[in-house]
Amino acid sequence: MKQQTAQTKTKRGTPDFQLLILTLLLVGFGLVMVFSSSSSIAIANKSFNNDALFFTKKQLMWAVIGLVGMFFAMNIRFNKYKKLYAPFFLLTTVLLLIVLVAGKKVNGARSWIEIVGFSIQPAEFAKIAIILYLAALITKKGERFRDLKTGYFPVLIIVGFIAGLIMLQPDFGTCFILVSTCGLVIYAGGASMKHIMGSILLVVLGAALALGANALFSSMSSSDIADSTTTTEATQNYKIGRIQAFLDPLSDKTGGSLNLYRSLVAIGDGGITGSGIGQGTMKLHYLPNAYNDFIFSVIGEELGFVGTALFLLVYLYFIWRGIIVSLRCPDPFGTLVGIGIMGLIAIQAFINIGGVTQTIPVTGVTLPFISYGGTSLFVMMVAMGILLSISRTNNLDVIKEEKTKSVTVQTSRTSPALRSRESIRRIR
Repeated sequence: MKQQTAQTKTKRGTPDFQLLILTLLLVGFGLVMVFSSSSSIAIANKSFNNDALFFTKKQLMWAVIGLVGMFFAMNIRFNKYKKLYAPFFLLTTVLLLIVLVAGKKVNGARSWIEIVGFSIQPAEFAKIAIILYLAALITKKGERFRDLKTGYFPVLIIVGFIAGLIMLQPDFGTCFILVSTCGLVIYAGGASMKHIMGSILLVVLGAALALGANALFSSMSSSDIADSTTTTEATQNYKIGRIQAFLDPLSDKTGGSLNLYRSLVAIGDGGITGSGIGQGTMKLHYLPNAYNDFIFSVIGEELGFVGTALFLLVYLYFIWRGIIVSLRCPDPFGTLVGIGIMGLIAIQAFINIGGVTQTIPVTGVTLPFISYGGTSLFVMMVAMGILLSISRTNNLDVIKEEKTKSVTVQTSRTSPALRSRESIRRIR
């Protein structure tokens, strides 16, 4: 009777306090940096109503909406997402198809659609939808997931379909993030390394063939119809310019290397302690997209090495804490969802920071929770709400034995993530 009473009283656990506070801190810091990096541009531009708070107010609005979404997602028991993933995945797929037909073109990519007065980017929702889909499917298949025909191949088809829709926009950065995150979830779910390596080879071969065919088609078109290929050639030159800028940011300070060159100058000007928040100079119409893709450069200039290092340590601890919460989950579905969410954040942060610091070529993606971008911020906060929902189950005083049976026993032998989860639980 005492045990039953305890189970009744502990149906809802408390969310992981550290993870919740870290999420709110990152969002708050992002608002400060959006204001710092955008106020000088907004106040001098009539398009932004000469309002220094133009971007900050929009970001704050999305932060409030995201906060509501995060608390809503946090109060849904995470195992219910096993049923909710299907309609969410279908809705996201429909939006990805609509954006190809009626989407708004920004920076050469048709990635945005207008819904009820809001511009949203369906590809951002696809990141979470595919994580929930893969986690539910892999958990359901169990040991059969290691079979190529009945387990691994169907999953690969779904990932390839969604990635293909995003590439048609085209949005290479988001596509790469989505595929990398899916690869992490698939590996954590216990897929055979032979299948994974084979998939990587196919992706590389397919990308090489696609680029070769595109280059051949463009060269043939340019000789036949010069006027119709002006946009295509400009797009190709833009992509080539990013590669050249990565290899040598000093090669063309006024052309393709301009953004990366000024980004490196901004970070270098920060020195040890930085110029102070709001005191940076490269954001004053020198550094393009200072409040978006290159916001980390502004952080480097205004906070210096010390502030940037502290920010990165907090970010790393945030990711580590999320992984620990994921591995402690007694349900394989929750573990895979948590690994996918934190992997998504880590991969996207690495691509953003790596691009502006010349570690990898610039791809134009946002820094999670920090960069200006309503859809991105909202999706990331909802994703953290799902992870906080998982943490509520971890904090229950009594866990029903049924939750640790069936799929856990079947998949823990083959899944690296689940083996790590069992180790965490023993240590705990």
